[in-house]
Amino acid sequence: MSHPGLDEERLKRWTQGFADGSVVPVLGPGALEGARHPETGDAMPADNERLILALNQGRPMSPVLMHEFSRAAMKIEQDYGRPYLERFLCACFGEVPWTRAPVIDWLAQQRPAWVVDLNRDTQLQDAWAGTPHLLVQGIARVTGGRRYRVFRHDGIGYHELHDEAAESPPTPSGPVLFKPLGTPRPDPSFVASDADFVDYLTELMGGFALPRFLKERRRGVRYLSLGVRFTRDTERMLFTEITQEAGEPKGWALLPATAGKERRYLARHGVTVIEACARDLAERAARETPQRA
Repeated sequence: MSHPGLDEERLKRWTQGFADGSVVPVLGPGALEGARHPETGDAMPADNERLILALNQGRPMSPVLMHEFSRAAMKIEQDYGRPYLERFLCACFGEVPWTRAPVIDWLAQQRPAWVVDLNRDTQLQDAWAGTPHLLVQGIARVTGGRRYRVFRHDGIGYHELHDEAAESPPTPSGPVLFKPLGTPRPDPSFVASDADFVDYLTELMGGFALPRFLKERRRGVRYLSLGVRFTRDTERMLFTEITQEAGEPKGWALLPATAGKERRYLARHGVTVIEACARDLAERAARETPQRA
């Protein structure tokens, strides 16, 4: 299917922007479409509903809890404890060898200057396992201090940076992967439940959830949202705070269909809606751009 918004000139502008850091991909659950369990063929539980069902052993929860994963996670945490929730997320995203999503494969080949990944999986980390890069991992519920940790990957393994090195890494090489909601590796930490989000978003608004070097990098850039839905307050608040000081207009959002609330939010923030999905972009780009060696 042809998508008028995914023309060759726009695609070229985006990929050039990835390389120089002027266009930043923002990944949501839709960017993981096509990632599957290697034995069962089941889709990775990336979106709210699939993730809630996986968390509750395949059983639906009440309609109020099914509305958003953070609500369901809060209930599970209250009933079974925080370690239970973290074990589930580590097992789901850190132990199952999911097949690679096409969007992640394509994006990994582009090696953008930096990426905002609103998922909790390790697909981009795995794709860059042999590539030096920086990982900024969001954390919640700490007493004072930063709401993030910074790790340098030297092409072999991760090493945490502390103090001034975390704020302004010396001669950063390779892409920067910002995962505000956490990841199982190298050290598991997640923003998952309602309580986590209250803490993390408060600190994000206060400027304590981003290292200085990312605050500097984000000035004047534009964002390409891939697979993010803006129907819930959580995603809208994350996007609003992370993309402060963006260029004008702020960027683009690939969405196959949008509700009125999404369109109003994106229009208000200077984001152009392109009626396509993230996988459409990867497939079109694969046809237009030769694979890197």
